[in-house]
Amino acid sequence: MPLYIGVMSGTSLDGLDIALIDQGQRPKLIATLYRPMPEQLRCELLALCASGDDELARAAIAEQHWVELAAAAINELLLQQNLTAQQIRAIGSHGQTVRHEPARGFTIQIGNPALLAELTGICVVGDFRRRDVAAGGQGAPLVPAFHHDLFGSSQRQVAVLNVGGFSNLSLLSPGKDVLGFDSGPGNVLLDAWIQHCQGLTYDRDGAWGASGKVQPELLARLLSDPFFATQGPKSTGRELFNLEWLLGHLQALPALPSEDVQATLVELTACSIVTALRNVQAHTDVLLVCGGGAHNACLMKRLSKMLSNTQVSSTEAEGVDPDWVEAMAFAWLAHCALEGIAGNRPSVTGARGLRVLGAIYPA
Repeated sequence: MPLYIGVMSGTSLDGLDIALIDQGQRPKLIATLYRPMPEQLRCELLALCASGDDELARAAIAEQHWVELAAAAINELLLQQNLTAQQIRAIGSHGQTVRHEPARGFTIQIGNPALLAELTGICVVGDFRRRDVAAGGQGAPLVPAFHHDLFGSSQRQVAVLNVGGFSNLSLLSPGKDVLGFDSGPGNVLLDAWIQHCQGLTYDRDGAWGASGKVQPELLARLLSDPFFATQGPKSTGRELFNLEWLLGHLQALPALPSEDVQATLVELTACSIVTALRNVQAHTDVLLVCGGGAHNACLMKRLSKMLSNTQVSSTEAEGVDPDWVEAMAFAWLAHCALEGIAGNRPSVTGARGLRVLGAIYPA
């Protein structure tokens, strides 16, 4: 029973997802653990997404704290499952993205895999994205290959939508190469706006967004961003979509009720997803949603209404908890690295070819 652990810390910066999988014929989720991000560390990681004073030293210190948090969570999960470090073949650690600019030839995820191996006594595979970028790719999204392995069908046109801080789509057509790309913001603007207005980190169940009305003029301004008109392969991040970007658009309009802005941001996320999906895959039988956005009832309702001929549900319908799909993916990518299996897909990232992803740090 080859056991792997996946560690995912996404752009929402809410915490660490730790997933234990059995990598048999089909990856099987065995156990999970969630560790909230300490507020001080969250603020520092967020600050590191933009230039600042002494950022090299600050990044090095922040990643030590991140690794200590991850190691403690992994050791706790092992204790809960009565497992030893020797029973885990490897940890796949995504690290925390602080910069993602593939157009300029780089992507940076901090997470010190060497220290994580030292603190857990387990082989760690990390730094997954840079090999794809080195091969001319976007370095993102990396989950479509895993989605294909887990949810691919010989009979149905399937799309898998991951809504974390940003939204990415995996398009799984029978007999064809998997396609995938970032479609735009997921929760990043929703979280930033509610934090700005109410001091909350997220809109629980999308309730605040559901209380407002979509403002067409604001929506049109937001959707006019050139990113939405570009074709894949493409990826994005906080470098483009952030609170300052939103405030810049709001300044050009009369004052709007804050809940209407939130409702419009939900519509932005939904519209950008649906338009991108239809542009590449005209008909989709099933849309499976994972990530935090699967719990946003307002967003899920809009997706279902806009895709009336598509069965829209969370990945729970396929027996996989939507909260843990990404962490499972990085456990799977660790397996691929150790077995010499390519983890990227050129049809997704635009890389010059298949590449084995990740740097290996033995225990």
